[in-house]
Amino acid sequence: MPKKRSVGSTIFRIFGYFLLISLAILSIYPFLVMFMNSTRSMVEIRQQALPLWFSGGLSENWAFLRASEARGAFNAIVGFRNSLIVSSSTTFLALYFSSLTAFALTAYEWKLRGPFFAFILAIMMMPGQVVTVGFVQMVWEFGFTNSYLPLVLPAIAAPAVVFFMRQYLLATFSMDIVNSARIDGAGEFRIFNQIILPMMKPAIATQAIFIFVGSWNALFLPSILLNRSELFTMPMMVQTLTGNLYAQNLGAIYLGLSMTVLPLFIFYFLLSKHIIAGVQLGGVKE
Repeated sequence: MPKKRSVGSTIFRIFGYFLLISLAILSIYPFLVMFMNSTRSMVEIRQQALPLWFSGGLSENWAFLRASEARGAFNAIVGFRNSLIVSSSTTFLALYFSSLTAFALTAYEWKLRGPFFAFILAIMMMPGQVVTVGFVQMVWEFGFTNSYLPLVLPAIAAPAVVFFMRQYLLATFSMDIVNSARIDGAGEFRIFNQIILPMMKPAIATQAIFIFVGSWNALFLPSILLNRSELFTMPMMVQTLTGNLYAQNLGAIYLGLSMTVLPLFIFYFLLSKHIIAGVQLGGVKE
């Protein structure tokens, strides 16, 4: 017969559920506030900072965004297009070349493999702000301002992604697969593209979420390197709505932020099923 749970165990479980539900609400509520404020007027937002439900000011806020678009300040279509170009290119380059580097660190024996990996770890621990000034100066000297190249090309070297992919391959990779493909006459790049990459699908999907979200939300570096409105990404478009403190429409700003976040939710939910599989791979041992 099944054992009866003790009173203490039941109380502990109830407390655990209560704690988890409370943390989930605290995590979700800021997003709900943003979506609810996007439907409220400026007066409503100033009178009640934390709303309890949606309101009827969505059409007014949308009209304000359309008026800003007519003035050349905010253009959602252009912002979405530019953000998609930058984020998708960054995600592809980071994933492909990081996976290729991780494969080289795992499958091949070469003299400087250990020092090279140690160098990657050292770069990974270096704060990005340390090299920002020198990078911006280099971009200005090469004349690459108002171009997406400085925002996209650095993704080829992504130390954190290389580390993650290498740890994944250490847990799942077998040289027998590579040797069998070589016997069948496959070249190294064909082995990587047709055998290794499909094997790394869970890890690739996991990292794709973080890379895409980070690139989509980037504001600091694009604000320095881009000054033509037709090149602005979506976060930069929203920033144009906050220029004049006395002419701000907080409801429109929240609506712009909501439009910026929605594609991230869609991208996340499309790939979220791979997160748990990707995170657990490091702990799986045969």
